Amino acid sequence: MKKVKRISVVISALMLTMLFVNKLNAQEKPNVIYILADDLGYGDLSCYGQKILSTPNIDKLAKKGMKFTDHYSGNAVCSPSRAVLMTGQNPAHVYITGNSKEEPPLEMSMTILPEIFKNAGYATGAYGKWGLGDTSMGGARDPLNNGFDEFYGWKTQVTAHTYYPTKMVHNGKEVSIKKGTYVHDEIMDHAFNFIEENAKKKQPFFCYIPTAIPHAAMHAPKKLHNKWRKKLPQFDSVIGEYYADPEPTPDVINPIAGFGAMVEHLDNQVGAIVKMLKKYKIDKNTLIIFTSDNGAHHEGGHDPEFWNSNGPLKGGKRDVYEGGIRAPMVAYWPSVIKKGSTTNLPSAFWDVMATMADITKQPTPTQCDGISFLPTLEGKVKEQKKADYLYWKFTNWEATKQAVRIGNYKGVLIHQNKTNKTKKGDLPFELYDLSKDLGEEKNIATQHPEVVDKMKKIIAKLNN
Repeated sequence: MKKVKRISVVISALMLTMLFVNKLNAQEKPNVIYILADDLGYGDLSCYGQKILSTPNIDKLAKKGMKFTDHYSGNAVCSPSRAVLMTGQNPAHVYITGNSKEEPPLEMSMTILPEIFKNAGYATGAYGKWGLGDTSMGGARDPLNNGFDEFYGWKTQVTAHTYYPTKMVHNGKEVSIKKGTYVHDEIMDHAFNFIEENAKKKQPFFCYIPTAIPHAAMHAPKKLHNKWRKKLPQFDSVIGEYYADPEPTPDVINPIAGFGAMVEHLDNQVGAIVKMLKKYKIDKNTLIIFTSDNGAHHEGGHDPEFWNSNGPLKGGKRDVYEGGIRAPMVAYWPSVIKKGSTTNLPSAFWDVMATMADITKQPTPTQCDGISFLPTLEGKVKEQKKADYLYWKFTNWEATKQAVRIGNYKGVLIHQNKTNKTKKGDLPFELYDLSKDLGEEKNIATQHPEVVDKMKKIIAKLNN
């Protein structure tokens, strides 16, 4: 009997040890918060040169973490950019390269980004604009069928054009919204609750916040909007109009002020997230990434020229010039990233999946085209692998726009579709040296035929 009792005690001790080790391992797993702004230009953050407004909380992420100077979005508009992020596929392979009213859903046979975290034992939540199908329809369009435990956000990409909808979607079901509710704050409250609940439980989590700010309509909290109207009274005669059929979309008096208020509000909420992480003492073991899905827009009365939203870059949303695809990105992870770091590593949305697989010690999905930038975050520059080239393809009714970056060379090829104003066919190939011409002003294609030929071959291969 004593022998049996002794064995039972040993087994119990082993079980307790295993529970302790599992709990310890769970605590050691880094939390990840990925904040995706919508249509925020490369120059819209003060840490990237914005002069008219200030983003002190996002700037702190950069000051205490790492600023990426050469990071790129997945595409030049919303849906395909998000599809790239979720699948890890570059625009040559991803299933969508332009916005569509139907918003084609993800291919469920693939491993989607949050599923990597689920496989590693993480809680997962998404809050905001999904942009990859009607979130109330179920099936492949539902974030809950793509690796998320919880989703709260807009029904479709079009309904996300208003911050005063009558309905939102929570875990596949439409929920009514009280009239006059600024729904962005409802979204952020759900994200805050998700972070807090998992912090209390010491449960590692992945929190994806695809906020609609500063996408049109240029709705902002009234108090902040009025504050910015007093700063910019010269624009009070401007009325911003937009649509979110079938949801109500109030016009905006002084949408230029609305933009300043929106960005200030989001920056304040980034500060609130960091404060919460510190409260629960998980800030050092949490990676926060803040970036944007494409370049600055012109919709709803927004004036990117006044704000210098794209800084020194050419173009904006719907362009494959740098202003359409180069995105601000800051990464904050106190236990890993050296304070005040800056990297010029060329990276893109399709690298995020590989990086997260690396961080969570999961296999990188076979469909992923990306390269992990974890060595860069860790300061191991010599161990960082680099892509042979980066590639983008954006399509709409007007044109097919493609771009290739090899080293500091950037090639652009635009094929015009036949319309009333244009003739069908390729425009002359454009080549720029980004190290000398970040604004893509001087086409040097004729001076470097060998580079042009190499890029054309890459484009031809990827289009077969």
